[in-house]
Amino acid sequence: MARGKRSVLGVLVDVTDYADATARVMAAARERRPYAVTALAVHGVMTGVQDRAHGARLNSFDLVTPDGQPVRGALNLLYNAGLGDRVYGPTLTLKVIEQAAAEGLPIYLYGSTQPTLDKLIPALEEMFPALKIAGVEPSKFRASQPGEPEEIAERIKASGARIVFVGLGCPRQEVFTYAMRPLLDMPLLAVGAAFDYHAGLLKNPPAWMQKYALEWLWRLGLEPKRLWKRYVLLNPAYLTRLALQKSGLWKATPPAPATTPVESFAV
Repeated sequence: MARGKRSVLGVLVDVTDYADATARVMAAARERRPYAVTALAVHGVMTGVQDRAHGARLNSFDLVTPDGQPVRGALNLLYNAGLGDRVYGPTLTLKVIEQAAAEGLPIYLYGSTQPTLDKLIPALEEMFPALKIAGVEPSKFRASQPGEPEEIAERIKASGARIVFVGLGCPRQEVFTYAMRPLLDMPLLAVGAAFDYHAGLLKNPPAWMQKYALEWLWRLGLEPKRLWKRYVLLNPAYLTRLALQKSGLWKATPPAPATTPVESFAV
């Protein structure tokens, strides 16, 4: 398997697996390096396709994993990547937390709501008794104010945390991670619905649905009002663009990685 980034509709996604992704996050945590990570399914990729500035932000990330089976499938179809499985955000979260607990590296949980975090913390502590949770901070559900990113960064650093998990939903969590990366000497992982799943608020689909890329159907059934546009409109658009990229009719040229700071973003 040749590692590295590959263009999926112009968004650079890493050819990686759980072991490689976990090792890369942990190396950055040990070495106290800034390291931006996200796990992108179809919706995440399409946010970068539809908003080129956001695509440029995604292309600046250190690690972008193929969260959805259709994204893994695209890497295999376009580049013969040989990936046998996706690298799903909630599962990667557990693998990184397991390693962090084993090495005694404290983590910080940022995002979601206080009731969700109140369920998540004991669930994680039950799974990983040695886990050190340095800090927990729910989303404010508003835009950042002048000086606030620096204040958030100071709280995280003062807590002693070595890894930050960000659960703000796509694409807010990716913008947050991009904006906070220069302020923190540790990995930030945008992990989507991982907080809700591990708090027991969302149920994972059966394994066969995950295997055959039908997780979208499961989630649509659980939250039809919120998710119908995402899946009914974006999935066909994704497949159409993938076919055009595969045929060579569309070059899917990736935008250059962004370097411009974000003035205000969801916190």
